[in-house]
Amino acid sequence: MDMMKKTLFLLVILLSLSCFLNAQEVDVLIEVEQTGDTGLIKATFTIPDGYHQSYEIGDEYSQFFIESETPGIKFNETIYPQTEGKSVGDLVEYQGSLVLTKSFEVTDSEVTELSVDYSYQICLDSGSCLRPVYETKVLALQTVVGNKVLTQEAAPMPEKEGKTSVLYFLLLAFLGGLILNIMPCVLPVLSIKAMSLVKQSQHNKSSILIGSLAYTLGILISFVVLAAVVVGIKSTGESLSWGFQFQNPWFVFSLLVLIWVFTLSLYEVFQIRVPGMNVATQASSKGGHSGSFFSGIFAVLLATPCTAPLLAPAIGFAFQQSAPVIFAAFILIGLGLAFPFLLLGFIPAAIKIIPKPGDWMITFKEIMGFLLFATSIYLLRTLYFLLDGSAFINIIWFLLALSFGCWIYGRFAGPSSSTGKQWTWTIIALLLIFGSAHYLVDFKTDPALEGQISVKGLKPGWQVFTEDTFDQYRAEQRPVFVDFGAEWCLTCKTNEANVLHNEKIMQVFKDNNVELLYGDNTRKNEVVEKWLAEYKRAGVPLYLYFAPGATEAVVLPELITNSHVTDLFEKE
Repeated sequence: MDMMKKTLFLLVILLSLSCFLNAQEVDVLIEVEQTGDTGLIKATFTIPDGYHQSYEIGDEYSQFFIESETPGIKFNETIYPQTEGKSVGDLVEYQGSLVLTKSFEVTDSEVTELSVDYSYQICLDSGSCLRPVYETKVLALQTVVGNKVLTQEAAPMPEKEGKTSVLYFLLLAFLGGLILNIMPCVLPVLSIKAMSLVKQSQHNKSSILIGSLAYTLGILISFVVLAAVVVGIKSTGESLSWGFQFQNPWFVFSLLVLIWVFTLSLYEVFQIRVPGMNVATQASSKGGHSGSFFSGIFAVLLATPCTAPLLAPAIGFAFQQSAPVIFAAFILIGLGLAFPFLLLGFIPAAIKIIPKPGDWMITFKEIMGFLLFATSIYLLRTLYFLLDGSAFINIIWFLLALSFGCWIYGRFAGPSSSTGKQWTWTIIALLLIFGSAHYLVDFKTDPALEGQISVKGLKPGWQVFTEDTFDQYRAEQRPVFVDFGAEWCLTCKTNEANVLHNEKIMQVFKDNNVELLYGDNTRKNEVVEKWLAEYKRAGVPLYLYFAPGATEAVVLPELITNSHVTDLFEKE
């Protein structure tokens, strides 16, 4: 008990210190120098010490730029410093302060404002890159002919406001983790935890508190590990999104095996025992708290494909920041996820609302097992979109072999058998499981499929999102609705089933001649990742509506209703 309290105390101290650490930001000053109808946009970027900004000459997909598409103004190419004598493809690294310039000519005297889009992505000199930042500034133009010198707006955020911004997004992280409890991804694990609390309600208050702290500790350790993975991958310069591990078939498969084996144990196909040892009272007394700990880990593993409201902007912000802020954000999400059960641990009187133990618990346990089987089907469905047909069928055959191995272990390696018999049947069960895995599990991907957009689940009326198709429809002044999702994202599938794909909303789209584009991020999709970064989202879903002639998109929330869609057209 004391050790657990000390561990939680250290985590709280780490969190408190991290909350006051400000993220490394680039100071950006946008100026317009104008003389009559001609002028110059000057963007001064001041890069923090220890960071640099890279630019590959001639790269049309560069994330370091200043651009403007203001009607009534003709723009020239952006001028980057220190590029004389270099050719296309050469890499330039900037440190300290630098200025990008773009000259322009006003062709419509009625234009009074200039909109400037700018982007940057700084990297640590050691190699770790922060997430790209996209911003827009609107500046006033001089309208009187003559020598008009300077109109400017400063982009950098005051230091106090910057810290407030960090704390604001960390608060969103906590609230997002709290709301994550009601998301469909976490329901099966919460049910298991409820079962655990029913059993613990027979014990004293101290036992209930320890169980709640163990559950919280499992969640916090998992989120710290996940934060460390994010920081590690960021050090390679890779872009990340929330739920990115579900793009990896090995991760999904491993989680599927864990859930499947755990479900079989609920139906007493087997019980985990050490060969040669009876089910001792010492083991059973520790099982409740260790079960709570692993329930916390399962909750985190299953929660990541669900991007709860408030969680997406918080994680999107964190992915752009330094390592301490990333750890702080992830710990706060964990505290939010664990908060209801943590509160229950400190106020055990609430457990009185749980019915007394009885035969109903067996039925309840079996019902929870069906929920876990449903979770396994969800994971199988995810693998269906990640693998080709033969590899997917082999996974189903492996689950049969895994189940048979677990049955052999439970049937013949029981505590009533001799030690030698227990070891013999345990080895036979393991050989069957690992042997079938060796011959059946193969996730090698056809090189022709690498990076290919999955269209297995594309519904009638929708088209695969490509930037060329999007640009074409925008140039033709057509209304466009973009859905960025993934097959492993339960929030996405819930929105699609209840809103986007229902007959009423599809008819609304048809009546308004809306082009429907779907960007799939089931496998890692660089184009989708870029758009998520541009709109400061850490993961799918992301819903955008572009009205004809509009320069900005209407961004819908993560959880949408029919009214969210119909309101788009009532406002036009």
